[in-house]
Amino acid sequence: MEQLNKIELRGVVGGVRFQTYEDNMMARINLATNYAYKDREGTAVIDTSWHSVVAWEGRNIQGLKRIGKGTKLHVIGRLRYQKYTGTDGVDRVATDILANRLAIIEDPEPMSYEM
Repeated sequence: MEQLNKIELRGVVGGVRFQTYEDNMMARINLATNYAYKDREGTAVIDTSWHSVVAWEGRNIQGLKRIGKGTKLHVIGRLRYQKYTGTDGVDRVATDILANRLAIIEDPEPMSYEM
């Protein structure tokens, strides 16, 4: 049986924190994705999901410092679950997307029409 753990997201950065560990830069990115649909009454609904993305600068990921609030990103990675005990003694599970490819989506230049 072949196993697969892959996730691909395109969204907008809500916030980012940078950390450095022994000359290796890491970014923790909050990424919002939207899903649009119409409910039973025909009203448009936008459902926003927030994702926690961890990206390490390296071979496939460069220029993390260019990422900021409002940046549009395309992320390819895998899901990672980590168990930990909170300061209140309660066991918790954190879900992250560990990015192995990350690209900033540049907005295309607006089209100009000559009349």
